[in-house]
Amino acid sequence: MHFGLTEEQQLIVDTTRSYVENELYPHEREVERSGHLHMDLVKELQAKAIAAGLYAANMPVEVGGAGLDTLTWLLYEKELGRANYALHWTCVARPSNILLAGSDEQKQKYLYPCIRGETWDCLAMTEPGAGSDLRGMRATAVEKGGDWLLNGTKHFISHADIAGFAICFMASGEEETPRGKRKKITAFFVDKGTKGFAVRDGYRNVSHRGYTNSILEFDDCRVPKEQILGEVHKGFEVANSWLGATRLQVGATCLGRADRALGHAIEYAAQREQFGQQIGKFQGVSFKLADMAKELKAAELMILEAGWKYDAGTVTDQDMAMAKLKATEMLAFVADEAIQIHGGMGLMDDLPLERIWRDARVERIWEGTSEIQRHIISRALLRAVGG
Repeated sequence: MHFGLTEEQQLIVDTTRSYVENELYPHEREVERSGHLHMDLVKELQAKAIAAGLYAANMPVEVGGAGLDTLTWLLYEKELGRANYALHWTCVARPSNILLAGSDEQKQKYLYPCIRGETWDCLAMTEPGAGSDLRGMRATAVEKGGDWLLNGTKHFISHADIAGFAICFMASGEEETPRGKRKKITAFFVDKGTKGFAVRDGYRNVSHRGYTNSILEFDDCRVPKEQILGEVHKGFEVANSWLGATRLQVGATCLGRADRALGHAIEYAAQREQFGQQIGKFQGVSFKLADMAKELKAAELMILEAGWKYDAGTVTDQDMAMAKLKATEMLAFVADEAIQIHGGMGLMDDLPLERIWRDARVERIWEGTSEIQRHIISRALLRAVGG
């Protein structure tokens, strides 16, 4: 197994890091303090990302993307992850892979405008009473007169305020299973401005300032059958087939932030003096650095191996759960230790450490909580021996 990067991969890493450091870093403090991302700035940075070939790079070449394989895409995501989340996600958007599941007409209406940077998509699954248990969703879709009426509430819907449409997963019926009744799910494209569809302000979040979440409300929202994504009652099948390695994406962005935090900690330990010497010479600090580097390396290898296996078609749910779990918990550890090494200065917003520390908390919750990842891992271990 070869662990080195190809010339093309190294070029993508270098180009992405240069963009992040030169174009995104200068705006981080303002976004963090205001909690707001001005659209004039978004358009300016978006244009630069498009010119650099970084925009919608996750998409296949035939639809206008860069056609990155999963491993290279994760290297790219790691570099983007160094910056404030709102900046890199909005200004260097990566449209959801699920848009590729649409019909030709749906791609023209929804996919291509996202790739061109004319709008953004958002996914609406989570509800106040249905987070990890998506089958528990209560928002419904009922067929009526050839159309579908949507009713209910979704929340924690990322960047729905700027999205031109939402991909909404709704309970559309029930079926009998050996474990009892189970809800059928259907996915719909719902355009902003559709009667009966409202986007409300969401919650103030300690993590990822400027990266908004919204509450979506549906009140007899009428949607034509042509806006069903995939087949009726097959929403989960569409999601499982097309959402892609989103857990690995979360892990990859964690790598970037952890690497940035570690870099600050190393530099500070080499320069800061106490009791007549650099603090990095004290084992209480130097051993922290060693452990931070060790954990980062382990997480990176797990993420990249899972990406490599994804491309080879051999990745398992266990592989992705392990990688996501390791990377997100590693970031929390590294961010905390970086602040400890800096002392009180680590909590000041002159440095990005307090932001990285705050942002780390949500990573163990979204895209599957740490408990869900442990469930996936332990279930695979037990099933292997008939448990």
